[in-house]
This record gives sequence, structure tokens and C-alpha cells, in this order.
Amino acid sequence: MGSRILHCVLLDLSASMLRGRKLELAKGALLALSEQFYHRREKMAVIGFSGTQARVIQPAGRVPTFNLNWIAPLQGAGATPISHAVDLLEEMLGQHKCRSAKAVTTVWLMSDGRFDPLPARPEMADCCHVLDFEMEDVRLGRAQRLAQTWNASYTPVLQFSPEVAPVRNA
Repeated sequence: MGSRILHCVLLDLSASMLRGRKLELAKGALLALSEQFYHRREKMAVIGFSGTQARVIQPAGRVPTFNLNWIAPLQGAGATPISHAVDLLEEMLGQHKCRSAKAVTTVWLMSDGRFDPLPARPEMADCCHVLDFEMEDVRLGRAQRLAQTWNASYTPVLQFSPEVAPVRNA
């Protein structure tokens, strides 16, 4: 069944993720997830979003054996265009479900929630998870509200298992 499962990671690469090593933790979480998906022979795609756009970092497909070489160099800057990321995600999920009618799609949002407005839940996603990287003293709680809106599981990154080791830029 592993090959029918596609995990799509939406990775916030905005400037707010640079504060407090949040982006390093996000890259560590992405590395940990990619290792899990690899061992379970599941598929993965990664969409990064920052500035004014979203882009495919890893196209949907088998998880590479070694992922640190493309995860470590990821940089953060600019605004948080989450709506562009969700639009690109919907397009990707639609294509995947056309190719595989029995596909199961899971979305993982990794963000500190420093965006407004909250986007609608991806219609093509079977399951959603929100990993919250908000660690500021004054919290906005948007990632948690988004998880409720999306009917998604919600996990603050410091409570995420497996243990996440930060990944510094290459």
C-alpha cells in the first residue's frame, strides 16, 4: 500500500521562519519525515513558499535515498504566500489522483502561522497535519486555528516525534 500514499509537505520559507532557528527546525522535521516515508516506501512532494510565490522543491515521487543535500541549502526570505502554496498543492494533488484513483494524499504544513488570511482546506487532501513553529513570546495562534479549520492534527514542533535535529544551511 505504501506506493499509493503521497505525502505533500508545504514548507514555509518566509522571513519569519528565520527567527529563533525555526527554519532549521523545519528542515530537521522535513528530513525526519522524509526518512520515515522512504522506509515505508511512500511517495513525497515538497512545496516551498516565500516572497510572492510557491514553488515545487521536490516533485511528487519516490523519496530519494539521501535528502540532506537538497534540504540543507533551503533559504528563507520575504512574505508568506500560503494561498499560492495551497493552489499549487491542489494542482499537484489533482494530477496525482488522476494518475492513481486509489491514491491517499496527506498534507503536512510546516509554518509559524505568520500569515493572513487563513486559506481554505485543500479539497483533494485526504488527511492534513499542521506542524506549528510559532515560538514567539506573543503568539498569534494562527497555525492552531488553521488546524481546526482544516480538521487537521496539530502539533507544536517541540512536541513532534520523531525527535527533530536542526539542519543548518549548507
